[in-house]
Amino acid sequence: MKAFILGIIILFGVVFSVLPAGLGWGMDVLVFLKGALPVIAAFIGLISVFIGIADIKDMNEAKKEEGPVQKEVEK
Repeated sequence: MKAFILGIIILFGVVFSVLPAGLGWGMDVLVFLKGALPVIAAFIGLISVFIGIADIKDMNEAKKEEGPVQKEVEK
């Protein structure tokens, strides 16, 4: 519950800092997001590739484990 309340407080702080009536960091945040977007996209793509490789390995391992079970059932 403490983490939830802290998260809400931080979100209000972020909204306050981005609003023109607050700290007015809106344009700075947009510039940062424009610059960071390609890097974030690259990380997301890299993580997706790793997850895909792990999924393929898991499927191959599951097929290897199912093979002997199917042969035993048929006998």
